[in-house]
Amino acid sequence: MAKVRSHRRVAAAVDAVCDVAASVEALSVSEVIAAVARERGRPIDLDISEDLAGAVCGQRRVYPDRDVVVVASGLPDSERTLAHELGHIVFRHEGVEVRDSALAVDDDLISYMLSQRTTARAEGDVVEWEAETFAAMLLLRLARMRGRGNSISVARYDEAIG
Repeated sequence: MAKVRSHRRVAAAVDAVCDVAASVEALSVSEVIAAVARERGRPIDLDISEDLAGAVCGQRRVYPDRDVVVVASGLPDSERTLAHELGHIVFRHEGVEVRDSALAVDDDLISYMLSQRTTARAEGDVVEWEAETFAAMLLLRLARMRGRGNSISVARYDEAIG
């Protein structure tokens, strides 16, 4: 079954993350990531890197015991990239295990990746849409929480008015 875009699904995820964030008064994306990691009992490490290829701004790397969010150094808006990668984690989008991403590149691997890209494009579009929509909604909510007092009461007020 193909995935479909759902604003309701994304809004529910943002509500859940903001509830966790409010309980520990986390108001930055990196604080929210730490709160989510504690809540789910699986570490999420942050890594600022100059080693990301080309136009890649961020990446989620999956290890057996933790996730790592890698963000390119020098980004004008690293908070958005962090929030986007957190969206991938929250939605449990499939990541590439680090051992799989470290394969030597050869002609067979390139052919395989190109054929997979075509067949996975429709679902991949939804995955990226979810992560980007999650990031936009989360950043908006965090900005409201920062500007309006106690984060727990703001989260409850926002839930009440929808």
